[in-house]
Amino acid sequence: MDISKTYKALYEKVVSEHTEVFEKQDIPEMEAFMQEIINADRVFLMGVGREGIATRGFAMRLMHLGKESHWIWDDTTPNMREGDLFIATNGCGEIGHIHYVVEQAQIAGAKVAVVTGSPGGKTAKIADLVLFVPACVYNGTDPRAVDSILPMGSLFEEHLFMLFDLLIIMMAEEMKVEKHEMSARHRNIE
Repeated sequence: MDISKTYKALYEKVVSEHTEVFEKQDIPEMEAFMQEIINADRVFLMGVGREGIATRGFAMRLMHLGKESHWIWDDTTPNMREGDLFIATNGCGEIGHIHYVVEQAQIAGAKVAVVTGSPGGKTAKIADLVLFVPACVYNGTDPRAVDSILPMGSLFEEHLFMLFDLLIIMMAEEMKVEKHEMSARHRNIE
């Protein structure tokens, strides 16, 4: 195997897959998702596995943006209430304990947004808002999603990191938050 050629062919293919996902993204859906975040009193987030890691990174950036954000699994997470937004990343749309927490958030009066690669999944069906990321996921991909050479749900998981950062940039502009303001909120005790 010629590692140099294989590496180049692989990264060119993966970059083209991400480009295709970006181009297929529903812009009005994405805009509605951003507006819900901007309008929310507080934002709660949840996800599992690698997509959960991307979502936790998004929670951090929302805090840097000046939004009060909470990760569902933290011991210091407060109760949800009306005016709050709960964002659940659920790639396949069929993760039982995420579905349960979505139901509990709705009972508490929070709005629910589901970020998924399977908008036909049971959790997306009960959400107030769905952000369909058209990248293949592990176990339950929507037929409109971009297929990938990457293993399992990697395209969806990787794409979340980039998409969430782009959303932060656009929301910062909308909210008139400067980079230095975001930096000033960065943890200073590392």
